[in-house]
Amino acid sequence: MKTSIATVSIPGSFAEKLRAIAKAGFQGIEIFEQDFIAEEGSPREIGRMIRDHGLEIALFQPFRDFEGLTGELRRRAFDRARAKFDTMAELGCDRILVCSSVHPEALGGIDRAAADFRELGEIARDYGITVGYEALAWGRHVNDHRDAWEIVRRADHPNVGLILDSFHTLARRIDPDSIRRIPADRIVFVQLADAPLIEMDLLHWSRHFRCMPGEGELAVTAFMRAVAATGHDGWVSLEIFNDQFRGGRPEGLARDGLRAIVALLDDVRRTEPDIRADLPEIPPRVPVRGVEFVEFATRGQEAEALSAMLAAMGFSHLGDHVSKRVELWQQGDIRIVLNREETGFAASAWATHGTCVCDIGLRVDSAADTVARATALKAEPFRQPVGPGELDIPAVRGVGGSVLHFLDEESGLARVWEVEFRSRPGAARGDAGLVRIDHVAETMSRDEMLSWALFHTAIFEMTKTPMVDVIDPDGIVRSQAVASPDGAVRITLNGAETHRTLAGSFLAESFGGAVQHIAFATRDIFATARALEAAGFAALPMTGNYYRDLKARFGLAAEAVERLARHHILYDEDAGGAYFQLYSRPFENGFFLEIVERRGGYGGYGAPNAPFRIAAQKRLMRPKGMPRR
Repeated sequence: MKTSIATVSIPGSFAEKLRAIAKAGFQGIEIFEQDFIAEEGSPREIGRMIRDHGLEIALFQPFRDFEGLTGELRRRAFDRARAKFDTMAELGCDRILVCSSVHPEALGGIDRAAADFRELGEIARDYGITVGYEALAWGRHVNDHRDAWEIVRRADHPNVGLILDSFHTLARRIDPDSIRRIPADRIVFVQLADAPLIEMDLLHWSRHFRCMPGEGELAVTAFMRAVAATGHDGWVSLEIFNDQFRGGRPEGLARDGLRAIVALLDDVRRTEPDIRADLPEIPPRVPVRGVEFVEFATRGQEAEALSAMLAAMGFSHLGDHVSKRVELWQQGDIRIVLNREETGFAASAWATHGTCVCDIGLRVDSAADTVARATALKAEPFRQPVGPGELDIPAVRGVGGSVLHFLDEESGLARVWEVEFRSRPGAARGDAGLVRIDHVAETMSRDEMLSWALFHTAIFEMTKTPMVDVIDPDGIVRSQAVASPDGAVRITLNGAETHRTLAGSFLAESFGGAVQHIAFATRDIFATARALEAAGFAALPMTGNYYRDLKARFGLAAEAVERLARHHILYDEDAGGAYFQLYSRPFENGFFLEIVERRGGYGGYGAPNAPFRIAAQKRLMRPKGMPRR
């Protein structure tokens, strides 16, 4: 199979689209008629420009409202087709998409449509062009790929074939396995798009909410498995209409597109072994076993304040780097690294964002395989000079320019703490009952969320939860979690649309910092709260109204509510279990820490508590409009 993307999927000028598509590594494009018409130059010159970028013109599209017309309308439809064929001949393109008619005067009937396509096929043969017929989900008479296939079958012309589109099939809930019965040589092109599950008009859904495979909730993998089972080895292309993407960066969207299509075809190849895909072999999705460390770039008074906060939470400063101003703080299985270096990546992260999480280490089975899969899926590799006594740990760039390092046992990288750090003799060991990192909360602009969700789920064995709205007194923040199957690694992606929200102000004040908060797990949040209070930890104060509402909402006993209120612990429950939360007060630029206890099978993140927590945090921060300095 060869990979393509429709030019309508990428924003920008035609030249910008071509540069982005070529750089991402696609082999071809579907040239969308509007992009072609708007571009200066003759068809021959445009075709040459496309090929100069190393791209093929895989498809010209769309040709609308062709079949089922009568009289003058039918004659004009054939005249329009001849004009398009003339243009395609100059462009150097030999496939055209004809979508099922929505014309108000088009007549139905399989045989009538088949006759029209048989006649069109005769004309197309003279040009050396193949006509592909696609069933639009909102087509007037044909809106099912099975009917479109029957028309193609009855037309029985070598220059007429079928175009399949995942959105049109899956949006109408048509069983994709019906595709398996279609001969591969009659499928001339395959288009892919995902979408969130929304009940709305099909045309509006298609034109505004399509997204890359893996970013939505349609069964695109099942669709593509059925296509692969036919033996199809031709073009597989992305056709994405999305309002959010129209304001995005061409290079980023093209990269996401190739990441999505390669990950999808790799999934299909593992389940349909006879698939013929023109793709390199890559390692399978990577199981993530846990968060090995979280590293802060920090300096000066901010570093001292962060150290004091960690000490008050029961962390111990157990080690120092052999050659750098880097400290290891630990409690349970949680490792926090404070990097005070004035050169290197952490120093540049501090100069840009202030005190921030600049690096996260993940435990994996094979660091080499993880980087191999990540780079094959267009993740940006990260390297910096390896200093004396340091291990060369593989890494890629993450959210906000941060870094993800990968550590494993088989290569010895997990020994980094023995190799790179010296123990501090007599270091006092605190313990407030924190055992591991429950989740890391990454903050980004709203329009980056789909991209980063795809990044995590394409590279790692992670699944995503449905998006939820987090209500901030000054706006809405969209939130979605990605997590490993066993919950060993959980990451929440929080998308801000305005700087007035807590998430948006964090982005503004940190100049695009990645991690806004880290949640630590405890087995007994009440014991932890008592230990923290004894150590001088200042919890985020919650209102009496919150606890009065909590008592009524969940029917909790008065003593239980009083116990929660005494320690400023928040509470939520669902059908699986209960969830307890305790927050620090906001640190510099809105960063904060959280302590959680999960009981039973609670799988959420306390979203119902977010409005009250955010309001409490904002009360302790600078008034709106007051500059930081």
